[in-house]
Amino acid sequence: MLSVIIPAYNEEKMIAAASEVIHRILDEAEIGHELLFVDDGSRDRTWAEINAAAERLPCVRGLHFSRNFGKESAMFAGLECAGGDCCVVIDCDLQHPPEKIVEMYRLWEQGYEVIEGIKEDRGEESGLHKFAANSFYRLISLATGMDMASSSDFKLLDRKVVDSLNAMPERNMFFRALSFWVGFKRAEVSYRVRERVAGESKWSTGSLVKYAITNISSFSSAPLHIITLLGFVMLAVSAVLGVIALVQKLTGRALGGFTTVILLLLFSSSLIMISLGIIGYYLARIYDEIKGRPRYIISETCGGEHS
Repeated sequence: MLSVIIPAYNEEKMIAAASEVIHRILDEAEIGHELLFVDDGSRDRTWAEINAAAERLPCVRGLHFSRNFGKESAMFAGLECAGGDCCVVIDCDLQHPPEKIVEMYRLWEQGYEVIEGIKEDRGEESGLHKFAANSFYRLISLATGMDMASSSDFKLLDRKVVDSLNAMPERNMFFRALSFWVGFKRAEVSYRVRERVAGESKWSTGSLVKYAITNISSFSSAPLHIITLLGFVMLAVSAVLGVIALVQKLTGRALGGFTTVILLLLFSSSLIMISLGIIGYYLARIYDEIKGRPRYIISETCGGEHS
């Protein structure tokens, strides 16, 4: 059986369409499946729509969070509760083409264990949002050492991969990078991002920046290494200025005024504050991990029959 995990946040207009379209495509392909909607603490009628879909279609199950815990938590909740031999994660807005699930499933039948959805383009986006997204993927690729420029959360995972991800004890998890990190036999399926049928995107440029900072820090220690690099840069600048000051002192042409000193102090103070900020952020992440609080809390469930 195939489990289709569908995170949803304020997607009341898309639940019915997503459940019917995905179910029809998989039913026509004769693929046994369950549709597992994870309501990430929506403030609209998303949960009511999921309950209605579960009444119409026996293959629909639903999980409702007690509050908004974020998309990463919703995806991992789906992975932990899914009962399929393989799992697909797909967005509720249908911008990921559901018919590609069949192509992924056929590759899984051939023995591939991670089938990655690769974007051919990002669809219609504002220039600022596209720049922010491209910058994020360049940063995360550098930080993780993996090419994630065209990757997405749209992918199929074999049960072995799902079990490996579920066994990880960490609280702050980056699904897209971890699915790369675990390895296994991989294949790719390309797709074009579609326009939304209804509703609006929940990803603003600001939320994308926050998402980038959170996930880079949860998966990579690269920002901490940047502090060491900044220290060597500061050492080189100080050495050059020190040699210049010594030469001018010995030749009787010492610098006049305090401009150089002030600029140097401002520069060094800025580096120190940035470094302390990075270290403080990682300490906060360590504190969150040590507390050991659950990644999510499920307040309600619905459905439960498999097709």
